[in-house]
Amino acid sequence: MLLIGRDLSPYTRRVAVSMTLLGIPVDRLPLAVTTHAAEIRKHNPLGRVPALHLDDGTVLIDSVAILDHLDQTVGPERALVPPGGEARRRVLRHCALLTGVLDKGVSAYYERARRPEDKMYAPWVAQCEDQVVGGLEAVEAERPDQAGGWFLDGDRPGQADVTAMVTLSFLAVVLPHLVEAGRWPRLEALVATRGPTLPGFAETEPSV
Repeated sequence: MLLIGRDLSPYTRRVAVSMTLLGIPVDRLPLAVTTHAAEIRKHNPLGRVPALHLDDGTVLIDSVAILDHLDQTVGPERALVPPGGEARRRVLRHCALLTGVLDKGVSAYYERARRPEDKMYAPWVAQCEDQVVGGLEAVEAERPDQAGGWFLDGDRPGQADVTAMVTLSFLAVVLPHLVEAGRWPRLEALVATRGPTLPGFAETEPSV
């Protein structure tokens, strides 16, 4: 299999970490949407990452669809999202909040970093960053009380944990003023406690 996208993309990174965690080998092609748009469109007509080439020639796009495929591949006992019930609804809500945070974080970052300063629309940046904060407040409140605890009861991480760790570390790179030390203690504890030992996490540390 071949995964398209670099690790600065949190959507690509959560797929890469999940595949490592599940023990699914994959080759990487670290293309960036800002500099390799034409090449990426060969894999995804939307020009977005991630895209995953399966061994049978199928190309999956969008991290949600890719992660769902991975969970089906490994089966319900190993899947990173529970197969049903209240546990599944809780994880999907948590991941929806986190990917919403990422969507707005990317928008705010692009407005800040990609536009000339005199053309940056400050009200849009402020709105996006307010949405990031609102999402993080909800996620922080939903995390377990114990320092670095996994989202669901048990002794192994799930997709809610992978996506939370990826989200916080991405924001630390692109919008560090929103994740200052001590602001999100439960999420910070998760990254600090689990990051060094979570398979695939340290190896995919993002940078601009």
